Amino acid sequence: MVTIGVYGFDGESFLQRLRYADVRLLLDVRQRRGVRGPEYAWANSRRLQAALAQARIAYEHHRELAPTTELRRLQYAEDDRQGVGKRSRRELAAEYTRRYTTEILDRADLTPIVSALPSSGTAALLCVERDPEACHRSLIAQRLTGQHHVTIEHLRPLEHG
Repeated sequence: MVTIGVYGFDGESFLQRLRYADVRLLLDVRQRRGVRGPEYAWANSRRLQAALAQARIAYEHHRELAPTTELRRLQYAEDDRQGVGKRSRRELAAEYTRRYTTEILDRADLTPIVSALPSSGTAALLCVERDPEACHRSLIAQRLTGQHHVTIEHLRPLEHG
């Protein structure tokens, strides 16, 4: 299984990375399936699903794994306190991690997700942050590895230069 974010990609490079990783199923774990800014219009749910369909990649939205608005606000408050922008965050706040784990992850049953993983190719967890360490998808990935022995690779945008 792989994880991937939106930031740092454009629509074409995003699809290329998925194809390169042989992704057959994309699991969207965002609460709001839109991204601010015209450069990320491709990642808005309808456009993304259309592009994935053309690329023959299945799409599922797993809202039950998305952080609540309250949890997202808690993380934004911590970002403000540290003076980091949402797009340059490097790690999750400890309190956010703790509460996401107890309020969402511990209540979620990941077995159906694991059972539905494609037999050939791979599945991808999608959220917006560029770095998995700054995103709840890394917590889902850790849980999948720990409880279901799923191997995870984090895809990042290729660095230019």
